[in-house]
Amino acid sequence: MEPVQRPRVKICCISSKEEAQLAISYGADALGLVSQMPSGPGVIAEELITEIAESIPPPIASFLLTSLQDAEAIIEQQRRCRTNTLQLVDRLPPGSHQRLRAALPGIALVQVIHVRGPEALEEALEVAPFVHALLLDSGRPDLPVKVLGGTGQVHDWTISRRIREAVPIPVFLAGGISAENARAAIEEVAPFGLDLCSSVRTEGRLDPRKLERFFAQLDGLSL
Repeated sequence: MEPVQRPRVKICCISSKEEAQLAISYGADALGLVSQMPSGPGVIAEELITEIAESIPPPIASFLLTSLQDAEAIIEQQRRCRTNTLQLVDRLPPGSHQRLRAALPGIALVQVIHVRGPEALEEALEVAPFVHALLLDSGRPDLPVKVLGGTGQVHDWTISRRIREAVPIPVFLAGGISAENARAAIEEVAPFGLDLCSSVRTEGRLDPRKLERFFAQLDGLSL
């Protein structure tokens, strides 16, 4: 995918309709709604996910973060929550993405790749033909209790850049993205989008001052 100068911004771990509107008011292009996870921040009930998703106006993307690995269960969950995008935070069995695309026409699929080493490039190339975008994060799905996002930790951006250059679909960059390193991330990786959560929160709540500071870092960048 060709680099972009001014990436889209996804604010994750949205916990209320008020947070959704706050993020949008500062310039968020996409919002992440976290369903049940083995660990990590931001989990909310599916009923609340549905309520928030219904309040998000087009063209803002609503991402349902799911840790489910069974295609049929994911299909049922998306139909309950009614977001326009599925963020698949764990690896799926072969053929699952094709099943999701067939059952959920019009729903974008974003596969998370946890960048732990050079092998992430091979994983990205394998899945890219079957999804609409990739999201590169710093999780540890190999741990006894899986960590599938929300770490606040930066991974090796040189691998992320290689992935971005190698795949023909948009790439979001996650993992420790903040006002302090946003411009460096753009210069080094040139991702389609940036994904952030904890860096724009204070005591777990979206902080308008931190949102303003983050988006100010993107000012002056061309679309």
